[in-house]
Amino acid sequence: MPFIQESPRLENQFDSDALLREYLERVVPEDVRREIEPELRGMGDLAAGPLFELAQRSRKDEPQLTHFDPWGRRIDDIRVPDAWKQLAAIACRQGIVAIPYERRHGPFSRIHQVALAYLFAPSSSIYSCPLAMSDGAAKTLQTHGNTSLLERAMPRLTSRDPARAWTSGQWMTESTGGSDVGLTRTVARLENGEWRLYGDKWFTSAATSEMTLTLARPEGNGPGGKGLALFYLELRDVDGRLNGIRIQRLKDKLGTRMLPTAELELDGARAIPVAGLSDGVKSIAPMLQITRTWNAICSIGSMRRGVALARDYAKRRVQFGASLDRKPLHIETLAELEAQFEAAFLLTFRTIELLGREEAGMATDSERMLARLLQPIVKLLTAKQAVAHASEVLESFGGAGYVEDTGLPVVLRDAQVLPIWEGTTNVLSLDVLRAIGKGEALQALIADLESRLRGGDPALQGPRSVALDAAHQAGQWFRGASTRDPGEQESAARAFAMTLGRAFSLALVIEHAQWLLERHKNRRGVAVARRLAAAGVNSLAAVSPLEEARAIAFP
Repeated sequence: MPFIQESPRLENQFDSDALLREYLERVVPEDVRREIEPELRGMGDLAAGPLFELAQRSRKDEPQLTHFDPWGRRIDDIRVPDAWKQLAAIACRQGIVAIPYERRHGPFSRIHQVALAYLFAPSSSIYSCPLAMSDGAAKTLQTHGNTSLLERAMPRLTSRDPARAWTSGQWMTESTGGSDVGLTRTVARLENGEWRLYGDKWFTSAATSEMTLTLARPEGNGPGGKGLALFYLELRDVDGRLNGIRIQRLKDKLGTRMLPTAELELDGARAIPVAGLSDGVKSIAPMLQITRTWNAICSIGSMRRGVALARDYAKRRVQFGASLDRKPLHIETLAELEAQFEAAFLLTFRTIELLGREEAGMATDSERMLARLLQPIVKLLTAKQAVAHASEVLESFGGAGYVEDTGLPVVLRDAQVLPIWEGTTNVLSLDVLRAIGKGEALQALIADLESRLRGGDPALQGPRSVALDAAHQAGQWFRGASTRDPGEQESAARAFAMTLGRAFSLALVIEHAQWLLERHKNRRGVAVARRLAAAGVNSLAAVSPLEEARAIAFP
């Protein structure tokens, strides 16, 4: 007798997402919500049906690189799967990049965009990557105000017409540097009144985009990040030929297989400075603000998709005489997955609120500092959660979770890139310390956290104490950090960042739980808060002294 199981199915991903709908009700004005909900419901249908099916059918399709045409001319042509083109057209028509620049909803425009992207991303075969970089490029050009580049690129980056729209790359990684972009070797030379770039880029995602922003060192500049400049580069000339670019190969990656990621050489590529001829790392910061935020969006989208699949499967899979949704231990597992997702969701959307307020010119100085500090925290925390979450989701399917034909392993493979893209966990942990500066940003975070914990239901008192204690202990650690050896400070940076992120996300969960009680007499949020508090928030106590850690790491 053949072994047959029912596959998991998805319902409308907006209508079935209680947390998203609750969040919008709590945070977004009713008139704005009424306007955007039909779009979100439509995307929920697409994500559960046609897009999900397209992703499943095309999961083995990958881009192909052809170096030469039949007559020996080097063309370096990357052919992407038809599914990639379909996803591009849908994202463009939906305005996923355009929405925050159209500003129809003031400070809530970013929430509108991100809710749409969050529904789209898990069914997009990582088409979210070029969307993230295009959004980041638009933000960067807008921030620097280079009129000619704005007039040239912005209408394309924010177009809703697939025939006219562009996407952008972000070329920073070289074999020498990785996260240390100050080691960039690409050189910019002024030749006959034009800047031309020479060098190698080791990891360039979305290599079929029409433009990119990249870093290069103008000849004569000094070393390090200060000596770099940010350049705008179009990949092809008016005749469709590559602009001084040779594509050496496509990367053979663990996941994100449909995303064309290339290793390439720049040999006289024409480029235009975006914001002067120095301080390139500082100049590209607006792009990183957006792409790191998108990384978190993809993380929570992945977690939500995992919960949706596991929850539906639990109703269909029968073991030991009953479906899995009747098994107490399986219920406990799904509850943990949901709780982790809810914390990550609320943390991510809080950063989106701040971004929207900043772009609408409404953010206070304290909110701007908080936004800068939360950017690396949210990215690093949600990315790590997404990988562990995906692993648990696959395990909940048993052997089916390990079989490629089910389409489930791709959830874990694609999640694994999230802690690596846009800065690893350790790199971002050190950025948290830089963002805090002299401590004002940390004070802003703790004040914001405390404002969400005043009063409320007695059942939430325990979680409140856990969140407050963890935040205050992190504050004490930071205040004492200046007296420690720099190596000891650095070794605890990850635990410090994780503690701040968990404490802040727990406060947001408590705030949402209190609202659910008052508005809907719903105690689910209380249960989530209590579970997260009991799991522990403060990681600083587990950090070994540096010499002990060295002895363990290098026996």
